[in-house]
Amino acid sequence: MTAVTGELTPFVHEALLYRDAEDYLAGTVPFISDALAAAEPVLVAVPGENLTLLREALGAAAGGITFMDMAEVGRNPGRILPWVMHAFMDERQHQRVRVVGEPVYVGRTDAEYRACVQHEAMVNVAFADRQALMLCPYDAFRLPAAALADAASTHPLVRRGADRASSRAYADPDQVVAAFNVPLAEGPAAEELITFDAARLGEVRRAVVRLAREAGLVGERVTDLQLAVNEVATNAVVHTSGPGTLRIWREPRELVCEIRDHGRLADRRAGRTPVDVYDGSGRGLLIVHELCDLVEIHTGEAGTTIRLHMRL
Repeated sequence: MTAVTGELTPFVHEALLYRDAEDYLAGTVPFISDALAAAEPVLVAVPGENLTLLREALGAAAGGITFMDMAEVGRNPGRILPWVMHAFMDERQHQRVRVVGEPVYVGRTDAEYRACVQHEAMVNVAFADRQALMLCPYDAFRLPAAALADAASTHPLVRRGADRASSRAYADPDQVVAAFNVPLAEGPAAEELITFDAARLGEVRRAVVRLAREAGLVGERVTDLQLAVNEVATNAVVHTSGPGTLRIWREPRELVCEIRDHGRLADRRAGRTPVDVYDGSGRGLLIVHELCDLVEIHTGEAGTTIRLHMRL
């Protein structure tokens, strides 16, 4: 790492490598306190135990902060950019804001982690013209070395204790997103397999409802999954040549619906960037990310696979 010199750009994206609670608070509390002193809006989106840690450390000052549990609002990493960060910043377009965001934490699955790294890379493009400071804590004691290396590739600045420096490993965001666009591991034998075209979308919807209920999903969770699958399946028949394929299977703690088609998703950030409410294009995947607990996407010359996960 090299020392930081010169003026900072309007958007600052910084990784904080911490080893324990004391280290965590030493890096985050002054960052938040400086914002409060300057009357800058603050969003803190971190997992539960660190959320409690910060609330207790900030005391009365915590009343002026927007707190969110990242393990809830960001359980699908594809939600974080449009539904958490954009939502917070767009309501405060004429103010400089500060964000403490911890999308990568101990306990993430491999699939969630890959989506998190893509998220961290996309942040650099999504907010490049915003007046915002974003600090992303990484548990340097419990996370694997690869996660810390990825943090250095997705954050222009890295802080460890009092050492704050530019990251020599910082990489082009689109290259990072592409590097994590990997083929999905083959799932188990499907409980339901449907090859569909436009005429069979009704069969697709009915199969999702039936298997969701059999798996134990109820109420809005069933409706949400049906809507998400319908959005992806409809895109498959409208925007690609040839039929699509739906596979549904049950994991120990979730129901998985996988849709494959012969098209290629040109914009790997589709679904993670807010779109004009009056412009229908791109809204489908945005809704899908909001409704599902995890969305995996792989796209390439042979076609696109989108895997929708719903926790049981």
